[in-house]
Amino acid sequence: MIMGVGGVGSVAAEMLTRCGIGKLILYDYDTVEIANMNRLFFQPHQAGMSKTDAAAQTLTNINPDVVMEPHHIHIGKVDAYDPFVENVKTGGLLGQPVNLVLSCVDNYGGRMVINRVCNSLDQPWMESGVSENAVSGHIQLMLPGRTMCFECAPPLVVASGIDEKTLKREGVCAASLPTTMGMTAGMLVQNVLKYLLGFGTVSYYLGYNAMDDFFPQMTLSPSSTCPNFCCLELQKKHAGWSSDDNDDVNYWKKKEEVVEVVHEDNDWCITCDDDEPVAEAAPAAGGQQSGVVLGEGVSVAFERSHELQEEVAEEDLVQDDGTDLDDLKAQLAAMQ
Repeated sequence: MIMGVGGVGSVAAEMLTRCGIGKLILYDYDTVEIANMNRLFFQPHQAGMSKTDAAAQTLTNINPDVVMEPHHIHIGKVDAYDPFVENVKTGGLLGQPVNLVLSCVDNYGGRMVINRVCNSLDQPWMESGVSENAVSGHIQLMLPGRTMCFECAPPLVVASGIDEKTLKREGVCAASLPTTMGMTAGMLVQNVLKYLLGFGTVSYYLGYNAMDDFFPQMTLSPSSTCPNFCCLELQKKHAGWSSDDNDDVNYWKKKEEVVEVVHEDNDWCITCDDDEPVAEAAPAAGGQQSGVVLGEGVSVAFERSHELQEEVAEEDLVQDDGTDLDDLKAQLAAMQ
């Protein structure tokens, strides 16, 4: 489930579609504008369409095997909350909960709604964002009760008391560098694939500072004073959890079981080990030794006798009939 099909969400959706994800549920309440064309994914002829419908149209053309479910809805509206919760619980391909919720929204209110829904359902999700100056971004894995939720530590803008509406101007897209948003989307989807498919190192928090090409990483623990009641209850449920011992995420730290190789019996008596030591045979006539050991567990079955070797050595194996080499080449060239 992708919340927000903007500069990061649309590119993330395309990457997942090309990877062959089974189903994508897209949420956004905005429409495509010409001002969005400095970003990736959307095209000028889609201006005026809802972002979810435009995205579903493009993505279905890319990979029709992926199930698309677009929702042109504002999840912050009262009447949209319960259907959103139900969709998280039953939106999977077989009616099961979704595997992962991706937050690609660009506002604090949307993130708060996602955070509260996922906390109430103990639903893993990933948060992403690009700064207002468009030169930094981040992704963050949210495991309710185990890692910091969005209410455990408010963003600097909110903590400073700044009104988000003052940061945006009519007809202008903030955080609009396609490079920063593309890199943030790439880091997000890479983390999604590692989490869902179980390979590599899943990042709990990965940032990107374009000015210095700096990629900070960290693990953020939940706050014991979090104002979200569900977060506090889940902290009790997952008490003692450690990021180092979490088999659900840290697939790369699972200890591989040592499987003993068993060689089954077969009709040819072939084995891959040396069952019995090879006895050294007595030297044959002429100093040749039969049963010469070529390597551990490997020996020749038989050898030529000394007399046969002398006979072969005495024979003239190559008879020179005086034919010139150039004549032979000419005969060969004449063949078809």
